[in-house]
Amino acid sequence: MEEHSGMITMKGNPLTLLGTRLKVGGQAPDVELIGNDLQPVRLSSFQQNAFVIASVPSLDTPVCDMETRKFNEAAADLDDVGIIAVSMDLPFAQKRWCGAAGIDKVVTLSDHRDASFGEGYGVLIKELRLLARAVFVLDKERTVRYLEIVKEVTEEPDYQAALSAVKALAK
Repeated sequence: MEEHSGMITMKGNPLTLLGTRLKVGGQAPDVELIGNDLQPVRLSSFQQNAFVIASVPSLDTPVCDMETRKFNEAAADLDDVGIIAVSMDLPFAQKRWCGAAGIDKVVTLSDHRDASFGEGYGVLIKELRLLARAVFVLDKERTVRYLEIVKEVTEEPDYQAALSAVKALAK
């Protein structure tokens, strides 16, 4: 498995990412994740024209909470766009968090079982077995049209850039 050192930090401390690094223009893998109902969900099951996939360390942290809420708000103005938040949180915790936070447009999926998303998208943090903060914008064929791996895990992504990229695809 590929290892990429020094791409991200947490509170200034360097971390190692595991997995395949995706590139804009490349094909994103069709991995299987776990839905809040404990059923497997393949990314290919989403049929919208464009997708935002936000990978977050844990929904139960302030920055991940804020990020997912912002994407949920943005989803109200997007037609035929899917927004997915992926974390290592257990599906039970994701479901509880969504209910408490009023998240109704972002689909939360768990990678806790086998880290296939983390490895396939190159965002699995070796030292923590959590996902790095990253945003991927994919078209209907799962071609990567935009990606950002946030350098400092405790900081928010560039929402404007991600939303501009997905809006361009949704037209």
